[in-house]
Amino acid sequence: MNNILVRTLSGAVFISLILVPLFLDSPYVAFGVFFCFMILGIAEYGRLFQSSRDVRINPAVNTFFSILISSIFIVFIGTGWAWVLSFVFPLFLIWNLTELWRRKDKPLLDIGVSVFGFMYVCVPLLIAIFIHYHDTNTFPLLAGMFILIWTNDTFAFLSGKFFGKTKLFERISPKKTWEGTIGGAVLTGLMAVGMSLLFDQANLLFWVLSVFFIVPAAIFGDLLESLFKRSLGVKDSGKIMPGHGGILDRFDASLFTIPFFLMWINFYEYFLKFYL
Repeated sequence: MNNILVRTLSGAVFISLILVPLFLDSPYVAFGVFFCFMILGIAEYGRLFQSSRDVRINPAVNTFFSILISSIFIVFIGTGWAWVLSFVFPLFLIWNLTELWRRKDKPLLDIGVSVFGFMYVCVPLLIAIFIHYHDTNTFPLLAGMFILIWTNDTFAFLSGKFFGKTKLFERISPKKTWEGTIGGAVLTGLMAVGMSLLFDQANLLFWVLSVFFIVPAAIFGDLLESLFKRSLGVKDSGKIMPGHGGILDRFDASLFTIPFFLMWINFYEYFLKFYL
C-alpha cells in the first residue's frame, strides 16, 4: 500500500510539473521545466554507462555540450534555423574533438553513444519547446499529447494485468501483451474524443487521428528504452522519482512520440486542412 501511495503522489507531482506550465500565459515557464528535465535526463543517460565495459563516455562533458547546444537552440528559437545551425554544428565538431585527450580504446563508439544521447534525450524535448513556442491553439497541443500518452500507458497496464495472455515482445518486455496494447489503444481513442469534446471541439478530427500516431510511437518508445536497459543490465534508468525510477523511465514513450507528433501537426496543418 505504501508503494502504491508513493507512486501515486510521485506521479501526481510529475503530471502537475508537465501540465500546469503548459496552461500558463507565458511559454517560458514550460521552457524552464522542459530544460530542467533535459538536464536531468542527459545526466542520467551518461550515468547508465558508468559500469559498461565497452563504452567510456564522459558524463560531465556529455552533459556540458548537451546543455550548451540546447541553450543555443532556445536562445535562437525565434530567429530561424540558419542561426541555430551556424552555432550548433561547430559545437558538435568540438565535442568530438574532446576524444583526442581522453585516450580511450574505442573513441568512435564513445562519440556515437554520446551524440545519440543528445539525439535521444535533448532533441525531442527541444522539439517540445518548439511546438509550445509556436502553439496558437487554445488547448495546448503538448498537453493533449501527454494526456493521450499517459492514458495509453495506464490502460495498457491495466488491460494487460486483467486480460493479458499473448506476449507482445517477450524478448524485450516480458510483461507487455497484445491484450494490454489493444485495450490501451481503445481507451486512448475514447480519451481523445472525450478530451476534444470537453476542451477542444474545433479539433476533434485532429485529436482522434492523433491516436494513430501517438499510440504506436509511445509503445515503441517504451520498448526502445527497455532494450537499452536490458542491454546495460539495469532495471531503472535512475532513482530520482520514487516508485517510478528515473527521468528516462517516465519520458521513454514521450521522447519517441514527440518528433512524430510534430510531423503529424505539420501534416495536418498544411495538407489535411487544405482539403477539408
